[in-house]
Amino acid sequence: MNLIRSLHQFVYNRYVRVDHAQEMQERIDALKARGLIVGRNFNLQNGVEIDWSHTWHIIIGDDVTIAPRVIILAHDTSTNQALGYTRIGKVNIGDRVFIGASSIILPGVVIGNDVIIGAGSVVSRDVPDGVVAAGNPAKVICSMSDWLTRKRHEMEQSPSFGEEYTTRGNISDTMKAEMNERMAARIGYII
Repeated sequence: MNLIRSLHQFVYNRYVRVDHAQEMQERIDALKARGLIVGRNFNLQNGVEIDWSHTWHIIIGDDVTIAPRVIILAHDTSTNQALGYTRIGKVNIGDRVFIGASSIILPGVVIGNDVIIGAGSVVSRDVPDGVVAAGNPAKVICSMSDWLTRKRHEMEQSPSFGEEYTTRGNISDTMKAEMNERMAARIGYII
């Protein structure tokens, strides 16, 4: 059984991950062809929806990660029936930004540099540089500096795991169980 699992993991690591990376790059290239401006080191994850009908109103900076199921909108059709026009707005996402899973970025929003948007947030207003924002509507909850200080302290108190504890590192069932045992306080960190 371990041989079959190892073979499956080899195929996954060798071919599926390569296909996924290629697929993501093709999506990014298609969005760029429609006018999306993207900086270096853009990490687009599964299920992200970037407004296809108004892509050219969106700018994304360097070192940005957009987690699964995020939606970025540059148009709002709610005005169409009453006013006969669809509201549109430019979206500008700065450098070194992480947008958490299932967040929604609405038209006309500027997200500054060095920002984390918490999972499930609805960003309807500008977010300044160097903060963590979360909620619906998203609000600043702390500075990036304060957040990093808290996470560094938490990391010192929590177990840490190397790449061998990841799917790309062929984690075994025994190692998975070990991770869960060592994470008695529910939190750990992985490379």
